[in-house]
Amino acid sequence: MSELDLSKALAAARDAADAAGVVLRHYWRKGVAVELKSDDTPVTAADREAELAIREILHKALPQASIYGEEFGRDDSNQDLMWLVDPLDGTKSFVRRTPFFSTQIALMHRGELVLGVSSAPVYGETMWASAGGGAWFDGERVRVAATDEMAKASISTGNIKTLTRDARWNALGEMIRDSNRIRGYGDFCHYHLLARGGLDLVIESDVNILDIAALAVIVREAGGVFTDIHGAALTLDTVSVLAGTPAIHAQALNRLTISH
Repeated sequence: MSELDLSKALAAARDAADAAGVVLRHYWRKGVAVELKSDDTPVTAADREAELAIREILHKALPQASIYGEEFGRDDSNQDLMWLVDPLDGTKSFVRRTPFFSTQIALMHRGELVLGVSSAPVYGETMWASAGGGAWFDGERVRVAATDEMAKASISTGNIKTLTRDARWNALGEMIRDSNRIRGYGDFCHYHLLARGGLDLVIESDVNILDIAALAVIVREAGGVFTDIHGAALTLDTVSVLAGTPAIHAQALNRLTISH
């Protein structure tokens, strides 16, 4: 994509996230009925209406791109240019009146994630990034910390049920003992903190690409490293995350790989 095209796409993604925020804030104040999907995860009218609002804006701005959305599925009309959309990442938090939910919008071009917008309308944070354009937090450019020693590192975990089933659980325990501190911010929050220097490593073993695609662009453009837990590049099938400052990511990957 040309720089001009990427700039236009980023502007559309930010507009779409703002539109979703209007929907989410409405239902946050009003309340909303909860249904269960076939996989027993919750869904609400807020999820669906927010995605429809996003799709309308994205399609108008970039009609040649396909859209892969959490609620309305995947349109494979253009596999070279695809929007990845989670209108309400953190529905469980939303329905329990916890403000740790967000809208995630990313664009994948020929298999590479090239832009991302992460908007948490009730929490009050928005971050965005595009390839080569840096990572931005409410209009200010941000970078990951310079942390290069595990003894000084702050680690945050999210969904890690799968990780508890094998030797990597012990490796994580050792990292926690060797680190400066452990937290469990989860969802968008720990990736935002990582991108702006507040954390040094994020580990998750149970995610969906729609949860993390935008956040991956943001962390990378902030100077961090963002892979799956095995160190592999992200794809549409990615289900885990290892993200951190370059030095801490490398040390964590070595520990987790040796133990697996």
